[in-house]
Amino acid sequence: NYKIFKTIYRDYINSKYVINIIPYENDYLFKEWGIKSILMDNFMTYEFEKVIPSNLIVKKILMIGRGDAKKKRFEIGIQAMEYIIKEIPESEMIIISNLNRITSLVFLISNINLENKIKLVGYTASPELYFKNISLNLFPSISEAFPLVMCETKIYGIPNILLGLDYTSISKGGTFIIYDETSESLGKIAINILKNQTYKNILGEKAKKSMKKFNNNLLLKKWIKLIMCIYNGDEEYESLKKQDQILSYRRIIKILNSQIKLLKKRISIFNNISINIYKNFDLMEKYKIK
Repeated sequence: NYKIFKTIYRDYINSKYVINIIPYENDYLFKEWGIKSILMDNFMTYEFEKVIPSNLIVKKILMIGRGDAKKKRFEIGIQAMEYIIKEIPESEMIIISNLNRITSLVFLISNINLENKIKLVGYTASPELYFKNISLNLFPSISEAFPLVMCETKIYGIPNILLGLDYTSISKGGTFIIYDETSESLGKIAINILKNQTYKNILGEKAKKSMKKFNNNLLLKKWIKLIMCIYNGDEEYESLKKQDQILSYRRIIKILNSQIKLLKKRISIFNNISINIYKNFDLMEKYKIK
């Protein structure tokens, strides 16, 4: 919804303090747009040391989230199963999602004859009951900020396949990122991971290890500091911002290039967009999308 984009970022520009959870925006793009933001993480839902990782043996694939949300693109993951079961007949998919309003997904599963291979288990407040026996998580979302589902599966040592999501704080470590957003490409990568137990274990170890740096106690202390800085004035707020480690310019440009390429593929009106246009909010605001 491009109208929301124009409205919300204009509000950010006019705000004195903005909390951001996407590093390349915070470290570069927001500065270009005149937005004064500070980077924060999300709190973790599981304690790192108390989680026993999945054994990654059973060829079970997971998708979890709001199945009715367009941006989650569950249909790509479902269609990928057509390719996966041809190579790995014993594989199956579990979808954890509220069963309301997912008629289109149910119809898709039925239409490609995958009722026996894809289980819709509904919403659960304890998804960890399934994490213990999952070998791979598919993450076909078109956009995310700090996805807790990815955090949770990675803490359980489960590899993730992402479609273009190279910009979140948790995109690296135990993930495979592809930029061809087709079910066939997703299926091929899933097959390669599921068939190679050694590679799967390496990804799982990296996924688990990558989550160790996220600490709820330290994050709580940072929030307290942030609130105190806002009370004490701009100087302390700016000082707190400078304490964060920022992304390298090379990493930022790499992310910008990949995201612009995806934007061009997804929406034809952006065919002639460049980094210079992308980082100029006034120019971005002039685009009109029906």
